Amino acid sequence: MRRSYLGKLALHWCDHCHVPVLGSRCACGAETRPVPITPPGDIRPAFDADIRHINAIWGEYFGSGLIPDGHLVLLNKIPDADRMEEIILGGSVVSAIRYIADEERWEPIPRRAAAAFMQPSKQRVIVDRGAVESIRQGSSVLAPGLVGMDDGIGEGDEVFIFDEDGQCVGVGRAKAGTEDARTMQRGMIVRTRKNVPSLCIPGRASWDDAVEANRTILDRVEAEAVRFVCDVAAKNPLPANVSYSGGKDSLATLLIVRKAIGDIPLLFADTGLEFAETYRNIEEVASAYGLEVIRTGSADAFWEAFAREGPPAVDKRWCCKACKLLPVRDLITEQWGECLSFIGQRKYESFARKNSPRVWRNGVVGCQLSAAPIQHWTALHVWLYLFREHAPYNALYEQRIDRIGCYLCPSSDMAVFATIREEFPDLWADWQARLVWWQTAHDLPGEWIEKGLWRRIGESADEDSSYS
Repeated sequence: MRRSYLGKLALHWCDHCHVPVLGSRCACGAETRPVPITPPGDIRPAFDADIRHINAIWGEYFGSGLIPDGHLVLLNKIPDADRMEEIILGGSVVSAIRYIADEERWEPIPRRAAAAFMQPSKQRVIVDRGAVESIRQGSSVLAPGLVGMDDGIGEGDEVFIFDEDGQCVGVGRAKAGTEDARTMQRGMIVRTRKNVPSLCIPGRASWDDAVEANRTILDRVEAEAVRFVCDVAAKNPLPANVSYSGGKDSLATLLIVRKAIGDIPLLFADTGLEFAETYRNIEEVASAYGLEVIRTGSADAFWEAFAREGPPAVDKRWCCKACKLLPVRDLITEQWGECLSFIGQRKYESFARKNSPRVWRNGVVGCQLSAAPIQHWTALHVWLYLFREHAPYNALYEQRIDRIGCYLCPSSDMAVFATIREEFPDLWADWQARLVWWQTAHDLPGEWIEKGLWRRIGESADEDSSYS
């Protein structure tokens, strides 16, 4: 699957403060170093639930968790068949985790730098001293260089490669299981993953430290966004609102708009398909800032259309028009006739948003002039800004739901659906029952639900070369 370049890769690291910095200089005065990550580079913080999830995956595979207490962790979602995320520790990508949808399981894909944070107790391959230098350069582990191999390693498993002194010299994927490897005289034992040059310096820090390190950067991007809002509002004297979804981007947009032009209403497109946490966040934000919430209501529209059309799909998202665009158009027409809406759109989210103008009108909702104050921010800009402002963000982010919207959105990964099934069983059971109703009525195969074919026909995706 191709890499998506949506904007500048902004991530740097301060080795003095042990924090991510979104520029070439930390507020402490130290120069930072760029962190090589896979585009699009919309990095975000790992919350406690993310860290527990990663450590559980690593514990199962390697006998030890990856992430120690007190270290800042970033996640970078990258292109893959379903979901894959790079894990950034100590200013280096130390691993990725990949969701294998057909098997409903997560796979860890380590890099050599992971050994700076943990020592595996299984999935280890030991090589003789004569093979070390070539393996460090990316050569595969061949049978003549094998000294030892942990029991239970299977063909295709991820492994760590150690020298006889216990130093990690590489990582890779086993091409032969333990039993076969121990009897081989020639041939490949491990296909070594290429070592991507990346400095890794472990160190403890907090998100308050990260906010302080990015102080001047946050001040700069905030000032630019405030000027943008003031300019758009001055040039377009229309009734204004903030389009609020309950997500981080619309919350950051709200904070910017309040600083620029004061309090204006929240416009909430209530599909009736939101998580309870989202509804609570809307009420919490409205109460915290003393704002009016003007909302649509269209849950019936979704289920009526579902009975005719079946579930929405990625390439047939009739739901957005039926449950959001048309109700918003009708509400604006009735309430104001025309309005200016500030929207939390960012270019790092998709090619369509990268290519979108910063001020635009939607063809369906022509009565709404939309403007995107944080168009050029990454997710990490947003999170550091929210942390700085002590803003009341949606609790779903701390439950491994990183994209706020309808719980049944077909654009979600199968990995996200697995999380929803686990964390929100009642919601998922109701949706499954409705899918079964459509499946039965149209004599569809079992895999239509089991493999998520209701949302899209699966397409194969080549593994990124860094992780193959």
